[in-house]
Amino acid sequence: MKRIVSSLVIGGFLFQSNILANEVTGLNVIINSSSTQTQMMAMVLAGATLSTHKKQVNITLCSDAGNLALKEYKSADLKKADGTTINPKNALMGLMKGGAKVSVCPLFLPNVAKDATALIDGITVAKPPVVAGDLLSPAYSNISF
Repeated sequence: MKRIVSSLVIGGFLFQSNILANEVTGLNVIINSSSTQTQMMAMVLAGATLSTHKKQVNITLCSDAGNLALKEYKSADLKKADGTTINPKNALMGLMKGGAKVSVCPLFLPNVAKDATALIDGITVAKPPVVAGDLLSPAYSNISF
């Protein structure tokens, strides 16, 4: 009986250690939707990843979602369940303050006739090898909107 209990305890410890060793470091979030609600859902999940789960967040904005990175862009407000409003651009800036890394796809700026000076401070132009490495890394989960 002692042998069985010992085996179960050791097995449980090894299982738990294996789970912790393979634990995800963070979340890669790719956003290309022009839908304000879809953009906001991406921000909500990224926020939960940062604040609740204490994980790293990398956000890459492409196509219409790239507008969120522009200083001049005004994002539409959405009504929350409690009656207050929020918008994806303000949420994005809050995520950045919380430590999220944000970049735009390299094709975004040339196709909206802008350069990097049009971006909100702290947002960079993505480097494809770095983004690809993060997407392929088993340390990160990936989600796309």
